[in-house]
Amino acid sequence: MIRRLVKMTFREDEAPVFQALFEKVKGDIRKFPGCMHLELWQQHDQANVFFTFSLWESKEALDQYRNSALFAETWKQTKALFAAAPEVWSLEFSSQA
Repeated sequence: MIRRLVKMTFREDEAPVFQALFEKVKGDIRKFPGCMHLELWQQHDQANVFFTFSLWESKEALDQYRNSALFAETWKQTKALFAAAPEVWSLEFSSQA
């Protein structure tokens, strides 16, 4: 299982635009084959900083999503709103922790 965390910093006036976009597409992302979970988190002291947290069955499932038309269109709209480059982590569970 892959845990995916994406930090996105938006121009302050664009944060509501992103929230509306996320509300529009979250159902389609959650239904995408291999997506097991999706959440949107907002930084408590910076209203223009968001994180998406998602769980994917495998790296292959995540890659299929990242190569899909749904991702391409959503990411195109999202990245136009950024104030800073996104930060992305793909994590696997380590039983040694």
